[in-house]
Amino acid sequence: MPGGFEIVILVLVILLFFGAKRIPELARGLGQGINEFRKASDDIKKEIDKGNEEINKPPKPPANSEEPAKKEEPKSDQK
Repeated sequence: MPGGFEIVILVLVILLFFGAKRIPELARGLGQGINEFRKASDDIKKEIDKGNEEINKPPKPPANSEEPAKKEEPKSDQK
């Protein structure tokens, strides 16, 4: 973790490099990027949780569970 003096030096270097007018624009862009990253990571977490719920959910019975399907036996041509 940088100490107080190191942070002051970094702020001065950034101020000299970018100028006072561009720093708010850079901070705004950085904030928007962080928000987009959080939204994307939340969406991914929701998708993973949804998938886990579907995997852990018991299977549904078939729609026609009352009457099983009847198979017809092939007719033989014996006389």
